Amino acid sequence: MDSVRPCESPAAAVDPAARWRSIAAAIGCISIVGFALALTIPLLSLMLEARGISDTWIGLNTAVAGLGALVTAAVVPRLVGRFGTVRLLYAAVTAGAVALLLLPPSPFWAWFPIRFVLTGAITVLFVVSEFWINATAPDGKRGLVMGIYASVLSAGFAAGPAVLAIFGSASPIPLAVATISFVLAAIPVALAGNVVPKVEGRSKLPMISLVFVAPAAILAALVFGAGESTTLAFIALWGQRSGFAEAEAALLLTMAGLGNLLFQVPIGMLADRANRSMVLTLCGAIASVGAGLLPMASDSVTLAFAIIFVWGGVAAGLYTVGLTQLGARFTGAELASANALFVMLYSVGMLIGPAMGGAAMDAWPPDGLPLALALLFGAYTLIAGGRWITSR
Repeated sequence: MDSVRPCESPAAAVDPAARWRSIAAAIGCISIVGFALALTIPLLSLMLEARGISDTWIGLNTAVAGLGALVTAAVVPRLVGRFGTVRLLYAAVTAGAVALLLLPPSPFWAWFPIRFVLTGAITVLFVVSEFWINATAPDGKRGLVMGIYASVLSAGFAAGPAVLAIFGSASPIPLAVATISFVLAAIPVALAGNVVPKVEGRSKLPMISLVFVAPAAILAALVFGAGESTTLAFIALWGQRSGFAEAEAALLLTMAGLGNLLFQVPIGMLADRANRSMVLTLCGAIASVGAGLLPMASDSVTLAFAIIFVWGGVAAGLYTVGLTQLGARFTGAELASANALFVMLYSVGMLIGPAMGGAAMDAWPPDGLPLALALLFGAYTLIAGGRWITSR
């Protein structure tokens, strides 16, 4: 298996301060980009609506983002091996900023290739940053590091839409903030020092075969992506159809976000001390049971808030522990490929999740959503549980 050379300088490799500075730089870079991403997703839809573009075409333009993520993630391992971690990150933040600058003056047809480039740049940033964090994290504290990463990223995701809420989509400020954020994301990379992971050679395993090497870890991305996108799309609607007031239904998303923010560090620390397949199994089981309990909370918004808070945090643990497991299982080119496949499957989950949730809500109103989520996480629990049993 190819190895990762964790730094440019051997001395820096054994310097804990330099290692943690490098990790902080990677987390800072991707969290700033996460903030920009959370701001631009609703902003771009509102900008197109203001132009009079139909919902169908807005949806198609947004779908190009998913295609861009899948295509780009597949080639990131080769790109990082050829150009290096730092240079590829600089290229990605530049491409993202330029793409955002090009959108306002461009005709609608040009938004399709520009959106593809924008999402491709963001995908590069996610894959490379997560590879960087995973490769640099100390073995005994990798779960803690990934938990911190997930928490900081969640905070960035929460802050992005706030800018849009304050200034509105008609103002040029939100787009300017998003563009500047891409530029600012390069600053932590410049301050990282010499502890930067390098990939030498190519993975000896085809990317898709990595699913069979670490199925519980890699499929966690697919399941969480589907569950997260379905929840974002329909949980407020489920709340309203269950009898909650509109404001109460909207707060369900807030509670899920709070759980995501607060649970990742404890879950990551648990993953450092326990069998990670067991932790993934527990996360899947609790997420499945939590979703199944939601219909019982339709008469109590307080109980629904509590369930969503715990459920949202534990379900997000799949992403945190999945990444931690990849870092423990793979190194070098294989780790870069595994991280790329992880992001690809997360993107696939984001694409198929809302279709699954919408069909379930139509088939079994109003509780088709929690039923579908319970089955999704339940099926994953069987896979992770089987992996745990065979690894004991």
